[in-house]
Amino acid sequence: MRIGMMADIYRPHISGVTNYISLNKRVLEESGHEVYVFTFGDVGYPDEETRIIRSPGMPVAETGFHLSFRHTRAARRLLQSMDIVHVHHPFLSGRLALRYCRPKGIPIVFTNHTRYDLYMDAYLPMLPDQLGTTFLQTYLQSFCREVDLTIAPSAGLRDVLHSLGIIHAVEVIPNGVDLQPFQKHVIPVERSAMGIEDEDVLLIFVGRLGPEKNLTFLLRAFAGAQAAYPNTSLLLVGDGPEGDNLQDLSRRSGVDSKVVFTGMVEYAELPRYLAAADVFVTASITEVHPLTLIEALASGLPVLGVRSPGVSDTIEDGVNGLLSPNDLASFSALLSRMIGDSQLRRRLQENARSSAQPYAIDKTAGRVLEMYTRLVADRDQPLGSPLRMLWNSLQERWS
Repeated sequence: MRIGMMADIYRPHISGVTNYISLNKRVLEESGHEVYVFTFGDVGYPDEETRIIRSPGMPVAETGFHLSFRHTRAARRLLQSMDIVHVHHPFLSGRLALRYCRPKGIPIVFTNHTRYDLYMDAYLPMLPDQLGTTFLQTYLQSFCREVDLTIAPSAGLRDVLHSLGIIHAVEVIPNGVDLQPFQKHVIPVERSAMGIEDEDVLLIFVGRLGPEKNLTFLLRAFAGAQAAYPNTSLLLVGDGPEGDNLQDLSRRSGVDSKVVFTGMVEYAELPRYLAAADVFVTASITEVHPLTLIEALASGLPVLGVRSPGVSDTIEDGVNGLLSPNDLASFSALLSRMIGDSQLRRRLQENARSSAQPYAIDKTAGRVLEMYTRLVADRDQPLGSPLRMLWNSLQERWS
């Protein structure tokens, strides 16, 4: 099967979505399929992977994104030779999938990786809530009606999509993780090399240091807990626009000697950082299907998170972690409990590794492949209104 993955951004940018696409691509290729990634920008980037098809785009500040409203003619022709296309961003790549592939009857799958409603709150706070919600709801309803299948990586996100009026052809299939690097014997990063005491309870967060991750909330909770438990440290693994603000907040809170910022680390090194920690912590409520939580569980770490779609689908309160309401006092209290109760941590650790098993990439990729196979078999019955298909066909002819 020839499979086209479409993404607005790909490597060298590092994120949960790009890691998932790369991993899924590898597993499908090992099963004998041809998988192509169609993306924008970085046309001279020396890809280690094969079949990465890049079209030029205009760089958007320092975000890593490149803005473009078309693929090159060669990329478009190759895309139109696919048996199925899988879209991972609904706005640029999603519209181009409908424009290029729908007239050819190529089935289109869309995975909704992001809580776009909450990202708008984080990055466009000046936009009135009603206006942003109305636009998003209208757009996603229309887009999801025109694709053949929408995948929600968690049951919680499926419920969010339903609340937005998206009920047509929605399936829950988790984004998978290669568990093996996290479950094999790993030599931890040396704590002393990071200025962390061996006897400290080490909390770790892994992810983008962006406003959507609610990290100021996490730092404030840590400052309160650290005052009660001085032998506690926090390791923040990742980079992003909030890095400087978070370092300033840690200084103003008097915990800068106990908060370590690693910056971006190679993904292959991540298991070593997780192996050095005692608890994974996150205060984010924007997660759809947090792969870093699954990686932490696979490493045997209990998790403290905030009740929200995605996190609550992954963490079972009192079994492999603890879930807090979205308020600072409750989160701080549970954080202090996690730090101070070693028996609790050990009990949660016992269930952590096994709870990651359903998310093994071979299992989840197999479910996705089943959907691909079904849709390809049904491709003689394309979805979408005749008027929309005619318009897409005319656009294709004129482009």
